[in-house]
Amino acid sequence: MPRRLGALELVDLVLDDASFIQWDTAAVDVPATETYAAELRAAREQTGLDEAVVTGEGRLRGRRVAVAAGEFAFLGGSIGVAAAEQLTTSIERATAEGLPLLAAPVSGGTRMQEGTLAFVQMVKITAAVTAHRAAGLPFLVYLRHPTTGGVLASWGSLGHVTVGEPGALIGFLGPRVYQALYQREFPQGVQVAENLYAHGLLDAVLAPEHLAEIAHRALSVVMAPRDGLPPVPELPKEPLADIPAWESVTRSRRPGRPGVRRLLRVAATDIVTLNGTGEGERDPGLLLALARFGGAPCVVLGQDRRGQARGPEPMGPGALREARRGMRLAAELGLPLVTVVDTPGAALSKAAEEGGMAGEIARSLADLVTLDASTLCLLLGEGTGGGALALVPADRVIAAQHAWLSPLPPEGASAIMYRTTEHAADVARAQGVRSLDLLRNGIVDRIIAEHDDAADEPDDFCRRVGQVLQYELTRLLEAPPDERHAARLRRYRHLGTR
Repeated sequence: MPRRLGALELVDLVLDDASFIQWDTAAVDVPATETYAAELRAAREQTGLDEAVVTGEGRLRGRRVAVAAGEFAFLGGSIGVAAAEQLTTSIERATAEGLPLLAAPVSGGTRMQEGTLAFVQMVKITAAVTAHRAAGLPFLVYLRHPTTGGVLASWGSLGHVTVGEPGALIGFLGPRVYQALYQREFPQGVQVAENLYAHGLLDAVLAPEHLAEIAHRALSVVMAPRDGLPPVPELPKEPLADIPAWESVTRSRRPGRPGVRRLLRVAATDIVTLNGTGEGERDPGLLLALARFGGAPCVVLGQDRRGQARGPEPMGPGALREARRGMRLAAELGLPLVTVVDTPGAALSKAAEEGGMAGEIARSLADLVTLDASTLCLLLGEGTGGGALALVPADRVIAAQHAWLSPLPPEGASAIMYRTTEHAADVARAQGVRSLDLLRNGIVDRIIAEHDDAADEPDDFCRRVGQVLQYELTRLLEAPPDERHAARLRRYRHLGTR
């Protein structure tokens, strides 16, 4: 792999020129044997640093940020009492000064020369990061080669956005320790950044020279103002043709119909795509991203059936666990949440049952209906079953003209009611699945016209949707949170009863 950058080299690469101000103070004294004291002196002479972390502040594209970077040349980047104290103090200062924190660990883990006292330092580091996040401040992490042990198991795994260095060794148990303990090599290709990305543990794998750009885009969303946004003109509502429900169903399934990825590409800015649950799972049926529509920042959860090379597939429970990660991000960072519904339904399989599909639908509904953040749902295409319903509860719900929402695909409902799929069109009409019916029944608040099919005008349609999203998000950000939340609960409490 390319030459490993030192802490100061990485900081200079990412931050604006000559903007870095170091925060580190003299390292605290720790009891040391003669051998360990000599190792510390040698590390200080070799690196010019007092300890294995460098902390401070600087400017990233003009924005003030705090930074904390590990230095592998200092005793393998290991964390002892002094390094932990410097790191914790810097995190606490970033929190007190309201600064986003960019962390770049590189470490073999706990400093063995200091034993258990060094080991438990990870508790105070984790507490400091947790307090930083609880203050609504972003914590962005870049895992470098190598990052292992207690460092990965504390501040290395708590990022709102987590990126890995290409080819980096990233793992809880170092391979040398594994071999010594079990007299065999650790399986190849497991503790590698690219494999962690494939399992939803990293949001991206990027070389250091790309860090400034992704951090800038993420902070442009997360740190965007929520108050005083410029007024957004409301898109005029158009008369809508009384199109049969089954025609909307068939149109929503056209291969050329735009999905959530095209919507973001055409109508959003500062897009940062996230990846997986952060807990070892990812589902290609869900897109999770940070983005802005006009000036309005948000977290986007989009069912992404059109982004799959193999064509439409039902979504598994992992997709909803990934969605719930996005809900937590929105709540913690104070960002509005946009959910995009476009799915043929939840998976019906052994894996889905054993993975807790029904429970994930229930938990997603519970999280959404009670979420502190503003919520906006877009019914974009197919809306089948519990997999669709799991992302519907919101302060405002808007629908594309040919979007629909149904407890089962109409063919499935027909099979239950008539033991044949031949009555699907009649069932769709009777069940009130189309957007006009959803509007009449209070499930949807407004409909975005298609001219006369989004598949025939994908970019123009996406631009109209983007304007409506910007307008609705701006209004939601202006609403008093208590009133908005109470109105959401009233909406679903009385739906269908008045």
